[in-house]
Amino acid sequence: METGRFHEKYAEEIAVYGTPYRRIWILAVLAVTFVVVPLVASPYWLVVLTLVGIAAVGATGLNVLVGYAGQISLGHAAFAAVGAYTSGLLVSRADAPFWVAIPTAMVAAGVFSLIFGLASLRVKGLYLAIATLAAQYIVQWILSSWTWITGGFQGIVIFEPIEIGPFDTTTPTGKYLLVFITLAVVVMFVENLMRSRSGRAMIAVRDQDIAAAGSAVSPLRYKLLAFFISSAIAGLSGVLYGYNAGLVSTEVFTLALSVQYLAMILVGGLGSIPGSILGAAFITMLPIWLRDLLPAVGIELSASVEVHLLTMLFGVAILLFLVLEPRGLYGLFRNIKDYFRMWPFSY
Repeated sequence: METGRFHEKYAEEIAVYGTPYRRIWILAVLAVTFVVVPLVASPYWLVVLTLVGIAAVGATGLNVLVGYAGQISLGHAAFAAVGAYTSGLLVSRADAPFWVAIPTAMVAAGVFSLIFGLASLRVKGLYLAIATLAAQYIVQWILSSWTWITGGFQGIVIFEPIEIGPFDTTTPTGKYLLVFITLAVVVMFVENLMRSRSGRAMIAVRDQDIAAAGSAVSPLRYKLLAFFISSAIAGLSGVLYGYNAGLVSTEVFTLALSVQYLAMILVGGLGSIPGSILGAAFITMLPIWLRDLLPAVGIELSASVEVHLLTMLFGVAILLFLVLEPRGLYGLFRNIKDYFRMWPFSY
């Protein structure tokens, strides 16, 4: 009876499909996501799942920077805003097609992040978090002050629906498919990135940057690469938000959103792609559960109290996972799976 899984070759360790069962599970998840859910889910749940998918894209990008490269960021929402507004301006004012606006927005968000990524050469930890926090406040000031570009608090009605043959994003099903196709591409990209030389170099810099430098791995190069990739994916999540909502506003990309992204990867699991998705689902669904469950037990809260309670629950969730299960929801899932896989043995 199997009591563990061991690798004899390095290629086996980094393989995407570690076992035949993993391939079957991935195909099953894809079938449910792209076939079953669009057919059976109500429009309400399609909207909710679309929001989960958008959050998962952004959380996956942040996990590249924080989970794999070990660089703390509190400005993820700012980079999402750069992507959203860049795409919006190109579509609404330059009449650019979506296949031009989206890559340009991703590059703009990535390049903007490099300004603050340079700080990672000299500072670490909380000091780097403060540097990225500056990006958040700078972007918020620009969005609210440069109204001739951004439209201020009124936002910019920008994103025309994407239409490719029978596919369009005017319906909840179309938006759902757009977001989850994008999420699948992002997950595949990040999965393969972490199996590449660049991904292994990021992990080496995270674990011990001095030792990595002694092994001919440039810490600055791979820190900046992590910033660029993470922020480009954040910009993509901002674009998806724009196509889902039809407009972008300064009230969306706040510091609270950056904290929520950080909560997603801490709750889901640092350095884990499935953890990013699980954390995004948990944090996105928490307000819905709070709104639906409290009235069911006879508790009615005002909107302001509900917001503060939600913030408190975010903090409690982060604290509990940091103390009780540092590897997050995905780590908890792995523990349960390993227990049943090795049962009745304890080793």
